[in-house]
Amino acid sequence: MLFATPELEPTELAIVAQIDQLRDSLRYRLHEPRRWQGSLRRVSMARAIQGSNSIEGYEAPLDDAAAVDLGEEPLDAEHETKLALRGYRDAMTYVLQVAGEERFSYSEQLVKALHFMMTSYDMKNRPGLWRLGSIYVRDEETGDVVYRGPDVERVPQLMEEYVVSLNHSGEDEPVLVRAGMAHLNMVMVHPFRDGNGRMARCMQTLVIARRGVLYPLFASIEEYLGRNARAYYDVLESVGAGAWHPDRDARPWIRFVLTAHLRQAQTMLRRVKETEQLWGELETLTKRRGLADRTIPGLYMAAMNFRVRNSTYRANVLADDGEMTVATAGRDLQQLVAAGLLVTHGEKRGRFYTASQELASIRQAIVVARDPRDDTDPFARTAAAR
Repeated sequence: MLFATPELEPTELAIVAQIDQLRDSLRYRLHEPRRWQGSLRRVSMARAIQGSNSIEGYEAPLDDAAAVDLGEEPLDAEHETKLALRGYRDAMTYVLQVAGEERFSYSEQLVKALHFMMTSYDMKNRPGLWRLGSIYVRDEETGDVVYRGPDVERVPQLMEEYVVSLNHSGEDEPVLVRAGMAHLNMVMVHPFRDGNGRMARCMQTLVIARRGVLYPLFASIEEYLGRNARAYYDVLESVGAGAWHPDRDARPWIRFVLTAHLRQAQTMLRRVKETEQLWGELETLTKRRGLADRTIPGLYMAAMNFRVRNSTYRANVLADDGEMTVATAGRDLQQLVAAGLLVTHGEKRGRFYTASQELASIRQAIVVARDPRDDTDPFARTAAAR
């Protein structure tokens, strides 16, 4: 027996409808290909990688997560953190790749394969294999045990049931709810020695991607969960009640997940608008300064407060099917410094570039013009409106 999906109440259906409206707006704005879309997708992937791993204690700057996503070396991330970031990138990349397969089906081997991609940097984690013994989740702040997984003897049967449920869930169920339940049941079964939280979040994205959501990466809530880790742990602790209790009501979890999707969709819609505006400003700026169009992705990353290196500058251009050599990248970066748009830091292999005050002020003007962020409880507001 797994946690069952609660029958959705009118307030929950209203929030699902709000999220669908926001996604429709995103779909409309992303329908026509734009040069800035690749850069926005890469930043979104970096945020997902950073957010999911930060929950597990693998802290890295956003530009390091972006470097890892591009296959480059991070500047600051410790060795184990770098490996964890790479593992999550590999699993997420595979999820986004395989989601469109016509003859796709969920299987225990798929789940194990994703876990292997994620955790194979440390063989003591038993990558790709179910755990062998009891497992406990501790509060990182207090050290207290807050959850005890089901007995190890039950794990194979529970994971078999988990896979069956994913393959046979009703198509009329909102995909965000279905994905949320995949997340909840994975983290509650806790089938692996390590990496269960990352696996739960990855499986949630896979379920969303399988439903054909446009740019499923933009529907990911890893970033939101990373920023609200305490609330994330609290709701899981509340629903789990300290041990394996699949008869408990999953509604608080579903409401938390829907809130996360609502907030993340609002954030993504804002980012799409701001990216389009920033890119337009950079196009005007580069034309006025006589700079090549290929410099815009690098300027965009710097304006977004990323540290730009020769390798990541090249990788961003190449990711958009451009051509770029080390020498050309070096000349471009020096031109951008001479133009007063980038500032140089460090020497030789440690050299990187950041936005100048002029460049940073362009994005800052966009940020200052934002509407205030809404952090109120959407369910309280929806209930009051009724």
